[in-house]
Amino acid sequence: MREFLLRICPVALWVIAAIELVIMLAAAKGSDKGKKPLHLLTALVCFGLFYDALIIALGSLLGEGALFMFLSRLRFVFHGALIPLLFAICAYALNFNKTWKTIVWIFTGLLIVLGIAEGFATELSVQRVAEVLRCKSGDGTPAWATAVSSILSYGTVVPLIIAGVVVWIKQKTPALFLAGFLMFAFSALGPATGNFDLIFFISMFGEVCMALFFLIYAKQREN
Repeated sequence: MREFLLRICPVALWVIAAIELVIMLAAAKGSDKGKKPLHLLTALVCFGLFYDALIIALGSLLGEGALFMFLSRLRFVFHGALIPLLFAICAYALNFNKTWKTIVWIFTGLLIVLGIAEGFATELSVQRVAEVLRCKSGDGTPAWATAVSSILSYGTVVPLIIAGVVVWIKQKTPALFLAGFLMFAFSALGPATGNFDLIFFISMFGEVCMALFFLIYAKQREN
């Protein structure tokens, strides 16, 4: 399995970026200029996923220069700014009333601020794997930034799965649950198979699944 992943990784990154771009554009088009929040939120989350895959795919072409480091920094900033929107997606999916939506948006806003700060505070460490050049969080990253990153990476998926179960029961659609569950499954697959240096790549398949099922759910609810 590992040799197969190493072999396909450089090309697969471009394919993943292309798929996420298509999903992003479809969600943005379906948002009706922001009037359909689930479509809009899906487009924003997909932009972050697309940018992440694109910059990693470009890494070997850009080399370890100033441009690569700048674009990689933005990867972390966009991740911190956009992943908290999963909480807002849950709020709209669960049909929260205005008061609870406001509370969720305040919480989401605080996480966005922390996420952006984490993105700028993270020490960038260059990593080469599978002929791919990327930046990861270095040993000099402050403990608080590492904690925020962990919350954004894992603390957003569990609520999404729970919300997905509720939606499945009440709205008779498994789309939201599958978005969270497949994201969680692929994130766990790397560590479970001992491919710690390929976690970033394996989890991208979960990100594609999450984006796709977000779009499917948005179309089910808002079309």
